[in-house]
Parts: sequence; structure tokens; C-alpha cells
Amino acid sequence: MAKVKHNNFLDTVDEVITNATNAGVIHLQATGDALNGRYITINGKPSYHFGTTGYLGLEQDRRLKNAAKEAIEKYGTQFPLSKTYISHPLYAPLEEKIFEMYGHPILITKNSTLGHLAVIPTAVRYGDAVILDHQVHWSVQSATEVLKSKGITVRMIRHSNMDMLEHAIKALQNKARKIWYMADGVYSMYGDFSPLQDLMELSKKYPQLHLYIDDVHGMSWKGPYGTGYVMSVLKELPQNILLFGTLSKTFGASGAVLVCPDKKLHQKIKNFGGPLTFSAQLEPASVAAATASANIHLSPEIYALQSELEQKINYFNHLVALTDLPLVHKNSSPVFYIGTGRPATGYNFVKKMIDAGFFVNLGLFPAVPVKNTGVRITISRHNKLKDIKVLVDAMIHHFPIAMTDTHTDLSKIHKSFGMPQPKEHHTLATPFEELQLEYTESIQQINKTEWDTCFSGKGTFDWDGLAFLEKVFTNNQLQEHNWGFHYITIKDQDAKIILAAPLTSALLKNDMLSEVNTSKAIEELRIEDPYYMTDVALSLGSVFSEGAHLFLNDAHPKHLQATGLFLEKLEEIKTRVGAQLIILRDFEKTNTLNTFLHEQGFIAIALPDACELTNIHWKSEEQYLNILSKRSRKHFRKEIKVFENYFTLSIIKDPSPSEIDQFYRLFQQVWRHNLGINTFMFPKKLFVEMGKHQNWEFLVLTLNANLEPSANVIGVMFCTHSGHTYIPSLVGMDYDQNKKFNTYRQLLYQTIKRANELNCTKVDLGFSASFEKRKLGAKLIPKVAYIQADDNFSLEALDWLRKN
Repeated sequence: MAKVKHNNFLDTVDEVITNATNAGVIHLQATGDALNGRYITINGKPSYHFGTTGYLGLEQDRRLKNAAKEAIEKYGTQFPLSKTYISHPLYAPLEEKIFEMYGHPILITKNSTLGHLAVIPTAVRYGDAVILDHQVHWSVQSATEVLKSKGITVRMIRHSNMDMLEHAIKALQNKARKIWYMADGVYSMYGDFSPLQDLMELSKKYPQLHLYIDDVHGMSWKGPYGTGYVMSVLKELPQNILLFGTLSKTFGASGAVLVCPDKKLHQKIKNFGGPLTFSAQLEPASVAAATASANIHLSPEIYALQSELEQKINYFNHLVALTDLPLVHKNSSPVFYIGTGRPATGYNFVKKMIDAGFFVNLGLFPAVPVKNTGVRITISRHNKLKDIKVLVDAMIHHFPIAMTDTHTDLSKIHKSFGMPQPKEHHTLATPFEELQLEYTESIQQINKTEWDTCFSGKGTFDWDGLAFLEKVFTNNQLQEHNWGFHYITIKDQDAKIILAAPLTSALLKNDMLSEVNTSKAIEELRIEDPYYMTDVALSLGSVFSEGAHLFLNDAHPKHLQATGLFLEKLEEIKTRVGAQLIILRDFEKTNTLNTFLHEQGFIAIALPDACELTNIHWKSEEQYLNILSKRSRKHFRKEIKVFENYFTLSIIKDPSPSEIDQFYRLFQQVWRHNLGINTFMFPKKLFVEMGKHQNWEFLVLTLNANLEPSANVIGVMFCTHSGHTYIPSLVGMDYDQNKKFNTYRQLLYQTIKRANELNCTKVDLGFSASFEKRKLGAKLIPKVAYIQADDNFSLEALDWLRKN
């Protein structure tokens, strides 16, 4: 099995957050001697505060403050004991009031994160299954990680996709006792609501379905007694729901509350719910403040507060409706999202708003897809109507400037969010007028000499290599074997090429470069659904090729403009072919486009290291050994040279049909063992066409008759060349014999020898088994890819599976 270095999702997140921090739009620090909710001081400048989650402003209510101060005086700053043993005197009155609000058994937890950690592993039992909405809050996702160790099935679906949810329920209904669907009541970025009525219909249709809803962003500003959005819709909680609310955020204090209509389950969670049992309880000040807030919630005043906030939400909606600001989701929650599309536009706009005296939040990856960057605005009771008016006026002024600064427009932003195109918009003059873009879907339409000037010697994507691939990956039976081919060249006014690129659109497995255990788990699901977690991707190069697929003359003064025009064309192709993501592959880690591509809505992920061997001008084995380290020379003599005489090497250029059959069977063995690079099986047609093509040859190892009387082929390397580069593209092996005779290492060595015989200047050894290749003299080159996806579902689902 090939050893491959895989990307870590956290590394990708770290780079995105670092870029935003460097842009001065996140990781800010408030200053000043006091806070009042309406203003916040940033960089020494008072700013209107449109980023709070205290929507009713209760955190500044004098009654809550006085209760907290009095509790500290009477009971101290904390009561450092587990609540399982004894609770401090203020707890019981609070619990009684919260129970009165909901009319169901409740549990109070230190915060929602610890609450989920306490409840989920207790409520979800052996034999159950869990389905996560991929936008459910991180704290819920994190709490479900422990379930996998218990053998509990956990799956993830796209955000609020009821068809996908029902499909998952059907797949699990004969395997699970209860099926828990976990979601938010109000989602924190766009302010959209969970489709509760649809969920209730599904729970009637499938009695196994239970709902676990985190409604912390729906709390207080909605519902009877401020019990939240979910209660405002359902009115009464059925037995199959666990509901989480919060005593912080809009409630104004600290802590969280679980509402559990099932009394038996409530008792089990109370008796042993991890952090409930072993963690310290809420401080007296927090409980006292929460009690003061509960008194407000249980009084008619809560409806007056809700009404006041509703008035301000409606006013904001009214003002925005008079503008062409791209409001992504029109709703009645206090959370709004103005889309900017590209991170560059989001950074620019947020920075302008902060400089103008308005604190708003940047919405960025991974909370939203990187191409769905935007500005998250929250409305609270602290905001005056005139504050809201000046906010909208400021956005009307600064938003067009941010678009102009970053070369985008409303049409592009609407398209990136899947919103209807604006009725009237002015497309910005682009910086592309002096550039000529040529596009075709067949290499046959491109001048061979011109193309090879850019790509000869770089991989299997010179003119001949692409003509070969077009012949193989068209007119096939299976959809994964039919690729679309796309060729782009961009020239200046003098017809000089600035940029050129071959691309394919094809069905790919989302876990193609995931860790082996992740792919194993997904392949089990593909037994029933062969195309589970697959998407059409528009990619530089193809899954068959590796190397510098993008030719860019970065010394040309218009190379960035050419790259921008290239990306616009990719978006157009992506829409036309129905691709879900764009993959720009095989860049060196220290490339010059990193910042530019991120600002255009791409995230970087680490690829396995590329392996190249360039020092192959040796005339003897001894000269070859001299390029290796002392340790590698020892490895060569012990693990490779000692086995060389066990084999007969044949170089076959015109294999018979029976030989093709044999070689294909050996390739299939490698494919089945190689989940580290998890692609669809290549069709047999590929190998048949290799046998017919002048540029391809087969390096075949056969065990000598004294070792294997039948003289079976036990290894084959499928090789081609581009210019002076020799490329072993695929390998086939008998895995049982490989363990005995180090077949793979022998194939690598014989490949290097063959390249030397052909006077090649480089061997492109690909990006798997880098440890083995390095011992034979290969140089490892760190590579990255840049990805832009319609949503984060695949990335987050794969990261979830990786961790579990």
C-alpha cells in the first residue's frame, strides 16, 4: 500500500485565519474602561456595535448586574464542588424558574459545549445512529466524536437537505434502534432556520427519528417566555426531541439548559452525564444573573423586549430592501449576512467599515465556504434606529468601493451564492481588455508546437499525452471513465502566451487524498451506493497526470490579470459542466500565487510530496551509488541489488491481448491496496491504448524459472516519456510475491536504469511511496492544491471521518 502524506484540515483552517488576521479584520481587541452594548472601542476608536449575540441586550441590564454583585458578596466568586454532591443555594430557584418557562424537565450546564459533551454520549446509546447537519455547531460535532469509539454510526448530510436526510434514514432504519438528527434551530452565520415542520413530518414517517436541536441563537428573542425559535414553531415538545437553549448570549448570563421531555432519559443524563458529574458548577454570580433574567422571561416584559427587537429587525430589512446590497438570506432573525464572495472583497469591505466606525463580523472559511465570504451583521436592542440607518448608509457607500478595489461586481457575488441575478447592475470594466483568451475542448484544435513549448518534458500533458488521454477517456460505458477536456491559453497583444492550462471535468471521489482509514469507511458505504461522496470536479490536469499543469509567465507584467481572466473562465466552465468544485493542482508550496488565489476564493491544501530524480547521467552502477547517501547505498545493496538476479526484465512495446489481461490484473491488485490515493479504477481500455501507442512501454519483471517454474510476471511498470522526462505513470504487482522479493523496489530501480539508458534528464516518479523513492535518490518537492467548492460539506465530512 502506497504511503502518502495527507492534508490536515486544521492546517488549511490555520492558513485562512492567519490571512484574515494579517488583513486586520479578525482577532481584534476591544479597549476602553466600559462597555454599554451600543458602542465598542477598536483601535482607540468608538464604533457602533453590530456584532453582538446578546440580541435583547440583557447582559447590560441593571437587574442582572446587581444580582451578580450581590451573589458574589454573599456566596463568593465560585462554589468549587461538583453539583452531583451538592449545589449552592442559588441553583434550585433558578432550576424552578427555567422549568416553569419550558414546562419540561431541564438540566443546567456550565455552557453549551460542556452540555453537549455531557448529554450526547449519555443519550445516544449502543445500537443508535447519528446524522449531523454539516452546519450544526462545532460543539455538537465535537461531542459526537466519542460515539465512534462505541461503534455508533455517525454520518453527515448537506445543510438542511431533507432529501439527503431521508436517504440516510432509509439506509439506517434496519440497522439502528434510534436515529438522531442533530441540527441548529437558528444557524449563526446566515440566520436561517432549521426546517422544523419538515423534520416533524419525517419523524412521523420514521418513528426511529429523534431530534437533537441546538437553539442557542434562537433563545430569548423568540418563543413563549423567550424559550426560543424551536418552541415558537412547535409550541409543545414531543418526546423524541432534546433541545438545548442558552443562559448566555441573549439570555444575558452564563450557562446552558437542556430540555428533555423524556423523564427517564432526563434522569439518566442527570445521574451520569460526564461534565455534569465531574465538573464544577456555575458560579453564584452567573446563577444569580440567570435568575434575574428568568424573572424577566417569565413576565410580560419579555414580549415587549421581543417586540422592540422585532421592530429594529424589520427596520433593517426595510432599509436593505431599498438597496442592492446582496443580502444572502432574507429572514426575521437578528442575524444577517451580506455576501462578498471573494475573501479579498470581504477583507476590504470589513476594513472599510471598521475604519468608518462600525464593528461587523467577517464570515469566512470554515464557517462558510471560502467563496461565500461575507459580512455577518447582528441587530440588538442596543442599536438605535438611527444607528441602523447610518450603518446601512455606510454599507451603501463602502460596498461598491470594495467591489471596485477587488475587481468584482454584484453579478459575480450573486452567482457565487446561487442568488438570482440582480435586476440592474453595472458590470465593472475588467483589466482584461488587452488579453486574448482562447478556449477549446480538444487538443486537436491547438497547435502542437505552440502547446509543447509550454508543456514538453513536464508530464503526461504534452500534446501527444493529451491526445492519448482524450482517446482513452471518452465514449466509455461508466460515467467516471468519461472526462470533459478543456484547454485554455491566454495571450497578450503580441500573441505571446502568458498562461496555458489543460483541465478535465470528471467524477472524483471526495476522499481521493484522504487517510486510508477514512477511505476504508467510505468504501464500505459505497458497497450499496457506488457514487457515495463523489462529485464532478473541474481540475487542472487529471487524476492520471502529475506535474506543473499551469504554465504561467510570471515575469510578464500582466500575469496576474491573465490569472484572473483564467479563473473567470473556470467559473464559467464549472457552471456549464455542473461541477461542484474547482481544483488547481500541483503547485510548489512556495509559489507566488498563494495570496492571490486565496483572495479569489481558493483554499490551499497540502498534497503528497512530488518525487523527482534529475541526476541520472551515470555510466555505471558505481557512479549511480555515488549520488546516494551512505545509508541509501546500504539499503540498495541489501534490499534491491541482492534481488536483481532473481528477475528477468523485459521491455515490451507491443503487448499481446493476453499480456494486457495479465498486466491489468496486476494493476488491479495495486489499485485495491492503494486507498491512500483513492481513485476510480481505470478502464482496461487505458492499457490497451498504451500498448498501441509509440510513447508507451511496459517494464516487465518475471521471476526466473529456478524460483518460479511457471515464470509468471510479478510486476510491471507502465512508462511513457515527455521530451527528456521519463514517467512511470502506473504500476502493477503480485502483492504476495512483492513481500518475498521486494518487487516494487526492483521496479523503481529498473525504471531509473531505463531512463538512464534512454538519455533522459529527469524521472518523474509521482507522489506516492516517497520514502522508498527518496532512498533511490529522488528529491521530494512539497506540493499544494487550491480548491474552491460550492460548500464545505465534503471537506468537513472527510475531516470528521478522519478524526473518527
